[in-house]
Amino acid sequence: MTVRIVKSAHRLTVTDEAGAVIFACAAGFGRAQGPKRREGDLRTPEGEYYVCLKKHGKYGPSLGLSYPSPADAALGVSAGVISDALLPLFTAAQQTRARPPWGTALGGEIYIHAGGSAEDWTAGCIALNDDDMARLFDLCEPGTEVIIQP
Repeated sequence: MTVRIVKSAHRLTVTDEAGAVIFACAAGFGRAQGPKRREGDLRTPEGEYYVCLKKHGKYGPSLGLSYPSPADAALGVSAGVISDALLPLFTAAQQTRARPPWGTALGGEIYIHAGGSAEDWTAGCIALNDDDMARLFDLCEPGTEVIIQP
Protein backbone atom coordinates (compact mmCIF):
# COMPACT_ATOMS: atom_id res chain seq x y z
CA MET A 1 0.00 0.00 0.00
CA THR A 2 1.19 3.50 -0.84
CA VAL A 3 -0.02 6.91 0.32
CA ARG A 4 0.54 9.52 -2.39
CA ILE A 5 0.08 13.19 -1.56
CA VAL A 6 0.03 15.85 -4.27
CA LYS A 7 0.35 19.27 -2.68
CA SER A 8 -0.69 21.27 -5.77
CA ALA A 9 -3.91 19.24 -6.02
CA HIS A 10 -4.54 19.26 -2.24
CA ARG A 11 -5.12 15.51 -2.54
CA LEU A 12 -4.14 12.35 -0.67
CA THR A 13 -4.66 8.97 -2.36
CA VAL A 14 -4.07 5.48 -1.02
CA THR A 15 -3.43 2.69 -3.49
CA ASP A 16 -3.06 -1.04 -3.00
CA GLU A 17 -0.15 -3.15 -4.29
CA ALA A 18 -1.80 -3.39 -7.72
CA GLY A 19 -2.16 0.40 -7.95
CA ALA A 20 -5.93 0.47 -7.42
CA VAL A 21 -7.22 3.44 -5.45
CA ILE A 22 -8.71 2.31 -2.14
CA PHE A 23 -9.13 5.73 -0.52
CA ALA A 24 -8.80 9.39 -1.53
CA CYS A 25 -9.49 12.69 0.20
CA ALA A 26 -8.67 16.39 0.36
CA ALA A 27 -5.58 17.55 2.27
CA GLY A 28 -4.25 20.80 3.71
CA PHE A 29 -0.58 21.64 4.19
CA GLY A 30 1.89 24.05 5.74
CA ARG A 31 1.28 27.78 5.51
CA ALA A 32 4.36 28.37 3.31
CA GLN A 33 4.96 27.08 -0.24
CA GLY A 34 7.80 24.84 -1.39
CA PRO A 35 9.61 21.87 0.13
CA LYS A 36 10.57 21.85 3.82
CA ARG A 37 14.24 22.68 4.36
CA ARG A 38 14.55 23.59 8.05
CA GLU A 39 12.82 23.83 11.41
CA GLY A 40 10.12 26.48 11.53
CA ASP A 41 9.87 27.23 7.79
CA LEU A 42 6.13 26.31 7.80
CA ARG A 43 6.57 24.12 4.72
CA THR A 44 5.42 20.56 4.10
CA PRO A 45 8.21 18.19 3.01
CA GLU A 46 8.42 16.71 -0.48
CA GLY A 47 9.96 13.32 -1.19
CA GLU A 48 9.72 9.67 -0.23
CA TYR A 49 8.92 8.83 3.37
CA TYR A 50 7.23 6.13 5.44
CA VAL A 51 4.96 6.06 8.46
CA CYS A 52 7.34 5.80 11.40
CA LEU A 53 4.76 5.91 14.19
CA LYS A 54 1.05 5.94 14.98
CA LYS A 55 -0.30 7.85 17.94
CA HIS A 56 -3.18 9.87 19.28
CA GLY A 57 -2.03 13.45 19.74
CA LYS A 58 -3.22 17.03 19.80
CA TYR A 59 -5.29 16.49 16.63
CA GLY A 60 -6.45 12.96 17.42
CA PRO A 61 -5.19 9.96 15.42
CA SER A 62 -1.87 10.88 13.83
CA LEU A 63 0.68 9.22 11.56
CA GLY A 64 4.27 10.35 12.07
CA LEU A 65 6.33 10.60 8.90
CA SER A 66 10.03 9.83 8.45
CA TYR A 67 11.03 13.42 7.68
CA PRO A 68 13.91 14.22 7.48
CA SER A 69 14.92 11.45 5.12
CA PRO A 70 18.56 10.77 4.20
CA ALA A 71 17.96 12.86 1.05
CA ASP A 72 16.66 15.77 3.16
CA ALA A 73 19.64 15.40 5.49
CA ALA A 74 22.08 15.47 2.54
CA LEU A 75 20.47 18.70 1.32
CA GLY A 76 20.76 20.06 4.86
CA VAL A 77 24.48 19.28 4.92
CA SER A 78 24.96 20.96 1.51
CA ALA A 79 23.14 24.05 2.76
CA GLY A 80 25.12 24.14 6.00
CA VAL A 81 22.03 23.51 8.13
CA ILE A 82 23.36 20.32 9.81
CA SER A 83 26.72 18.60 10.16
CA ASP A 84 27.64 15.71 7.89
CA ALA A 85 28.41 13.73 11.07
CA LEU A 86 24.62 13.34 11.47
CA LEU A 87 24.06 11.64 8.09
CA PRO A 88 24.56 8.08 9.40
CA LEU A 89 21.72 8.60 11.90
CA PHE A 90 19.24 9.33 9.10
CA THR A 91 20.49 6.43 7.00
CA ALA A 92 20.24 4.01 9.93
CA ALA A 93 16.69 5.14 10.70
CA GLN A 94 15.63 4.56 7.10
CA GLN A 95 17.25 1.12 6.94
CA THR A 96 15.30 -0.05 9.99
CA ARG A 97 12.15 1.98 9.22
CA ALA A 98 12.58 3.78 12.55
CA ARG A 99 11.85 7.40 13.42
CA PRO A 100 14.68 9.63 12.17
CA PRO A 101 16.23 12.29 14.40
CA TRP A 102 13.64 15.02 14.93
CA GLY A 103 15.73 17.34 17.09
CA THR A 104 17.97 18.86 14.44
CA ALA A 105 17.82 22.20 12.63
CA LEU A 106 16.01 20.41 9.78
CA GLY A 107 12.92 20.03 11.94
CA GLY A 108 10.79 16.95 12.30
CA GLU A 109 7.59 15.74 13.85
CA ILE A 110 5.75 15.96 10.54
CA TYR A 111 2.43 14.18 10.86
CA ILE A 112 -0.64 13.39 8.85
CA HIS A 113 -3.38 14.40 11.28
CA ALA A 114 -6.96 15.66 11.53
CA GLY A 115 -8.05 19.26 11.92
CA GLY A 116 -9.42 20.12 8.51
CA SER A 117 -8.31 20.32 4.89
CA ALA A 118 -10.12 23.47 3.74
CA GLU A 119 -6.96 25.60 3.83
CA ASP A 120 -3.19 25.42 4.30
CA TRP A 121 -2.85 26.14 8.00
CA THR A 122 -0.31 23.76 9.55
CA ALA A 123 3.31 24.32 10.55
CA GLY A 124 4.30 21.74 7.90
CA CYS A 125 2.06 18.74 8.58
CA ILE A 126 -0.62 17.28 6.32
CA ALA A 127 -4.13 17.93 7.65
CA LEU A 128 -7.21 15.92 6.77
CA ASN A 129 -10.84 16.19 7.74
CA ASP A 130 -11.56 14.22 10.91
CA ASP A 131 -13.48 11.35 9.25
CA ASP A 132 -10.82 10.99 6.54
CA MET A 133 -8.04 10.84 9.13
CA ALA A 134 -9.87 8.16 11.09
CA ARG A 135 -10.11 6.05 7.94
CA LEU A 136 -6.46 6.61 6.97
CA PHE A 137 -5.31 5.79 10.50
CA ASP A 138 -7.07 2.43 10.26
CA LEU A 139 -5.54 1.70 6.84
CA CYS A 140 -1.91 2.54 7.61
CA GLU A 141 0.67 0.75 9.70
CA PRO A 142 4.24 1.75 10.52
CA GLY A 143 6.35 1.24 7.42
CA THR A 144 3.64 2.33 4.97
CA GLU A 145 5.21 4.21 2.06
CA VAL A 146 4.28 7.91 1.77
CA ILE A 147 5.21 9.92 -1.31
CA ILE A 148 4.74 13.69 -1.16
CA GLN A 149 4.86 15.54 -4.47
CA PRO A 150 4.82 19.29 -5.18
